[in-house]
Amino acid sequence: MTALLNQLPALLGVIVGVVGTLLTSRLNDKVQWTRAMSVRWDERRLDAYAEYGRTLNEVHLLAHRITAPSRPSSRAHPIDQTTGLELIAEADVQRTRAWEGMLLLGDPDTVAAAREWRWAVLQLERAARGRVNDDFDWVAAVRRADVGRDRFYEAARASLTTGTGDVAQARWLVDRQMNS
Repeated sequence: MTALLNQLPALLGVIVGVVGTLLTSRLNDKVQWTRAMSVRWDERRLDAYAEYGRTLNEVHLLAHRITAPSRPSSRAHPIDQTTGLELIAEADVQRTRAWEGMLLLGDPDTVAAAREWRWAVLQLERAARGRVNDDFDWVAAVRRADVGRDRFYEAARASLTTGTGDVAQARWLVDRQMNS
């Protein structure tokens, strides 16, 4: 019995060490799993944001091309309205599909910014279809779309925690228009 009591501190030390090792390993595994899941969802979110942005930019570009003949200072490569509207219809199908990814994976700020951008691009699309009033201001509509795009990318970058920094294009595009 005395021999057991003499070895009891060593035995308790081994038990405490084993329990500590198990708890530390479990905590480490949980942290690694959480980090891996975060990276996985960030990758999917990035794909959803990029796809939505690509499809909406396509509609924006096509609206520019369709309306180019009616805007003498336009630098867009003109496209006839029939062909352009067919391409817009195809791009709109892709945008609708991409929107589902936005709704599933996007955070509230990014989804709100995406809606704002979509509304602004829709005004350009309406102009391309000839469904605007005579007092429609193309330049103002393009600026709203550019600002909407900037807000979307800003919200998306915040959602993905890619870092800070100004990547806005709207001011640069206005400066480019003014200086050409």
